[in-house]
Amino acid sequence: MSTELHVLLVYSPAPRQVREWHQTLPAGSTVEQAIQSSGILEEFPELSAGRLSAGIWGRKTNLRHLLRDQDRLEIYRPLRVDPKIARRERFTKQGVKKSGLFAAKRVGAKAGY
Repeated sequence: MSTELHVLLVYSPAPRQVREWHQTLPAGSTVEQAIQSSGILEEFPELSAGRLSAGIWGRKTNLRHLLRDQDRLEIYRPLRVDPKIARRERFTKQGVKKSGLFAAKRVGAKAGY
């Protein structure tokens, strides 16, 4: 068994921006230890102010989770707008006839088909 782990830490501070940190950690390291050793909290102090949300390969995990070799650790940004509210506002702006199932309607077809 290997005594060290190779982990990729990924964070997107803004849309279309991705920062990556390649880390070598001792075996048995946790998500929290990887975040602390990366220096991301010093570079992005806004992350330490709120509750940190993280995942491994797109699956949400907690800070006490043990890492495995070649894991991709992702730090998630907090949502700025509730998705339900954003969808409702888009729907109101676009109108009923131009969104969702009603966008492209075949001649003579029932609504939603």
